[in-house]
Amino acid sequence: MTLKHLRNQIAIYEKSTTKDSVWQLINTIIPFILLWFLAYRSLSISYIITFIFSVAAAGFLVRIFIIFHDCCHHSFFKNRLANKIIGTITGVLTLFPYEQWAHEHSVHHATSSNLDKRGVGDLWMLTVQEYRASSPGVKLGYRLYRNPFIMFVLGPIYQFLLKNRFNRKAARKKERINTYLTNLLIILVSSLLCLAIGWKAFLLVEGPIFLLSGSAGIWLFYVQHTFEDSYFEGNKDWDYVKAAVEGSSFYKLPKLLQWLTGNIGYHHVHHLSPRIPNYSLESAHNQTKVLQNVPTITLSESISCLRYHLWDGEMKKFVGFNQVKAIPKKSIAVKMKPELK
Repeated sequence: MTLKHLRNQIAIYEKSTTKDSVWQLINTIIPFILLWFLAYRSLSISYIITFIFSVAAAGFLVRIFIIFHDCCHHSFFKNRLANKIIGTITGVLTLFPYEQWAHEHSVHHATSSNLDKRGVGDLWMLTVQEYRASSPGVKLGYRLYRNPFIMFVLGPIYQFLLKNRFNRKAARKKERINTYLTNLLIILVSSLLCLAIGWKAFLLVEGPIFLLSGSAGIWLFYVQHTFEDSYFEGNKDWDYVKAAVEGSSFYKLPKLLQWLTGNIGYHHVHHLSPRIPNYSLESAHNQTKVLQNVPTITLSESISCLRYHLWDGEMKKFVGFNQVKAIPKKSIAVKMKPELK
């Protein structure tokens, strides 16, 4: 099926509605603030209760990130300025600079599953051939990167707290200013909260919210692009539609988790058309017949994705480190990208 034909089928879902967007802001941000406040108030009773409130708040922070994500695609509101304002505000809450991430994520959409255009807005992924051709240092670094503790625990700390605070080298002026503004607002909000409730109370509440929501966010991105029968091709054979419907999974979650994650489990639909707001992704999937046969992963099945580390270009699937020795070596020399050396 051609991109034009499939895009025509889902085009009717690409329009956001102000009513639905405003309602989502209300039913997401207000509960998040309330849960944050209850987590703080419960510190004097029991930290177990505080942690429970923090877990719930983390779920709503993931949902706030999805709103931020839609704003970066200009799909949450019809008005671009409204998207930028709400995107910057939700970016402060989620620790993401709006302009910077909008750029990186647009590159991700334009290059997803393209073996020749890796490195921006995606996870570090090596092919079996590249891994075999790598130096011992690169192999060790890659194994550490793919370790679940480093990826899902230390990963959010590095990505959200550190990397997001700096501009990329080629950033435009408005992108740099937005990053500086986001950093300033994060410091201001955090300082005011520390002054109001004390820095220890702030960390006890915000710490688990940040770590849990950050880990969940990276997990979602990982599962949506790292599953056994995914899709990767070199630039010559790469196809946008196949990259969307075969290289992005349908992560079928229980209804509550689907709601908290803003329907982002319908990732194949999102990659087909980033202009579809999150609250219309399910309808687009259900009403488009060809999308009923996309790669589907349930919550229980998704745990198995942790064993996939390398892309095997011969077998066209992900494999684990322990399978590399069993795969016959090819005599063809592999030309690695500069950033992989």
